[in-house]
This record gives sequence, C-alpha cells and structure tokens, in this order.
Amino acid sequence: MEYQFKVNWGDTDAAGIVFYPNFYKWMDQATHHYFSKLGFSTWKLFHEDYTGIPIVEAKCRFQSPLFFEDEVCVKSAIVELRDKVFKIQHQFFKGEQMIAEGYEIRVWANFKNGKPKAVPIPDEIREKMKKALSDNIQVLG
Repeated sequence: MEYQFKVNWGDTDAAGIVFYPNFYKWMDQATHHYFSKLGFSTWKLFHEDYTGIPIVEAKCRFQSPLFFEDEVCVKSAIVELRDKVFKIQHQFFKGEQMIAEGYEIRVWANFKNGKPKAVPIPDEIREKMKKALSDNIQVLG
C-alpha cells in the first residue's frame, strides 16, 4: 500500500534537512493508513473495541536526505504475520529514488482493563492482511 505526503517546514532542522524522528512518525502514519485502506480504522478499533497496535520495535535506515516540500511515497507491506504480532516494512521514495527503509513490529492488543494485553489478530482482519501481503511473507504460529 502507498501513503503519500509532502514534507512540511516543521519537519526539517536548521540545515533544512528532515529531522530523522519524522521518519518514525511517518512509518506510524503509514501503518494507520494501511489498516484504513484494508477497511479497519485504528481509531474506530480502539474506541469501539479497545483494540490497539502498539509498537514493540522499530528501525529505520537512511540513505539520502529529504528537504522541505519534497514529495514522498511510503510503500508499506506486511512481511511477517504471527498470531498476535506482525512486522510491517516501509520504504520511502522520492520519485524513483529510495530515501530510507524501515520496519515496525507491532502487537495486536486489548486495552479494556487499561493495561495492554496481547490478543490474537481477529480472523477477519488477518485474512485481509494476508490478501494484501507481499510475496515474501512469513506466516508463523
């Protein structure tokens, strides 16, 4: 799935280069966009079912800088799917050039009692995730 945006002035540092934490913010936005495109608003899941997808690990490798007003396309794909956990990969492109790539590992969690508890990904959502997967998926128990 693709998530597109334009770099804002506030995303840059004094040198006019995108400040690196913004890549993590954009990975998070791309993940929420991914689920929205599958038909599952993460906002709605949380407010109706107390379900969230907290991050337990994230990494990003930078290859080239981005600047104010650059148009960016983030291509996201699930690359690993377990019972309660998934790994989503994000690749950042400016035109044809890959700028950065990273991933998030997230847990399907219920927040009903205030404290997150890992729970199995619902079958309906799991099936839609499988249909949208890249060819290099690892489906694990």
